[in-house]
Amino acid sequence: MKILYACLFLLAAPASLAAADVNDYPTEARADYVFVCMKANGETRDALKRCSCSIDVIASLLPYDAYVAAETVASMTQAQGQIGALFRASEQAKATAAELRRAQAEAEIRCF
Repeated sequence: MKILYACLFLLAAPASLAAADVNDYPTEARADYVFVCMKANGETRDALKRCSCSIDVIASLLPYDAYVAAETVASMTQAQGQIGALFRASEQAKATAAELRRAQAEAEIRCF
């Protein structure tokens, strides 16, 4: 239950700071995103360029805390049982995930 409260606290983190004003994405998080993106889009130089662009766009639109919260929601909605159901039914979780999807869609438009 403590994990649930911690995750919900992350969801409530204010996203009012403009992400463009804060370069708060750790290098490890950016590298992880690019690695996964390249696996999905071919391991080419062009994929590296486009995937790097994609995380930069996402970082410009979403503060890192909001990104982490959205990734947590995405992971938790895959969980079986009551915890997964809580995240799938939560309006706040749905909104958080939607915010990430919007940023990803913008990145797709700009970079791919």
